[in-house]
Amino acid sequence: MEEAFQLPFLILPWRAMATAVFTTKVNPVYDDLPEVRYHFPKTYLNQARQAVGDWIVYYEPRREGADLSGRAGRQSYFATARVNRIEQDGNRRDHFYAYISDYLEFTNPVPFREGVTYHESSLRKPDGSTNKGQFGRALRLLLPEEYQMICRLGFADKQSVDRYYTAMKVAEDPIEYGRPNRVQLLERPFRDAAFTRVIQSAYESTCAMTGLKLINGGGRCEIEAAHIRPVADDGPDSPRNGIALSRTVHWMFDRGILSISDTGEILMAPKLVPDPVRRMLHSDGKVRLPTTPAWTPHPLFLRYHRENFYKGG
Repeated sequence: MEEAFQLPFLILPWRAMATAVFTTKVNPVYDDLPEVRYHFPKTYLNQARQAVGDWIVYYEPRREGADLSGRAGRQSYFATARVNRIEQDGNRRDHFYAYISDYLEFTNPVPFREGVTYHESSLRKPDGSTNKGQFGRALRLLLPEEYQMICRLGFADKQSVDRYYTAMKVAEDPIEYGRPNRVQLLERPFRDAAFTRVIQSAYESTCAMTGLKLINGGGRCEIEAAHIRPVADDGPDSPRNGIALSRTVHWMFDRGILSISDTGEILMAPKLVPDPVRRMLHSDGKVRLPTTPAWTPHPLFLRYHRENFYKGG
């Protein structure tokens, strides 16, 4: 088997028993913040309780063509996370929250269907069509092996994913993967690498504050993926908690010398930003953010940085 089919095999801290799919949007109807919590009606309480202590994948639908921003959903699985606990909503007694940790965005969103291949077997009817009743359920249990495959595709390099789907179109028997690369989903090197790939892609390898785009002869860019709320402070590995910065600007951002307003203005701590750096920053004083709402920094994380790190008062 070719090297390209060696998709990563994820090693979890325990054997997955009740993995699940949680459906959400960038602008959700419910009180979702996928990196932190998932809000759902009592209808799904039994399934949610089964997923406690286990891993889930997030799915973004394309219901009614677009979300509240007018943007069509991706119809893809886009991240994985772990469910820690379930609590009742204190304001709506028939609703509940699933509290989340270890959120990690996929480097490649995984479509729910590729040709006749469904990554959730329960979504496929015997005649090959989509089971719309099952598909319409916002929270549904997922077989552990299906969770594993979705994550393998979500974190594989694009070439491997493309070749996998090409092979699936002509394969009569299940594809063998040889000896896949085994990775620990909770290890920082793996999570940092995945986070960096997502951020560099979202910002096109360009510093959001200066516009610098430096790439060496080997194709490696100088731009770093900065967490807005640090990992040490329980900041999630989400593009909404990240921004692409050049090395010097990243250093200053981490130390609170620079920050960002909710409306995208670059904030500079008085007397702490040297003139050469000021001249490097965008002349209009604004950061350049992704046009995709799913990758735009969330105000919650920006506020945390300003309140806990920014030295500008």
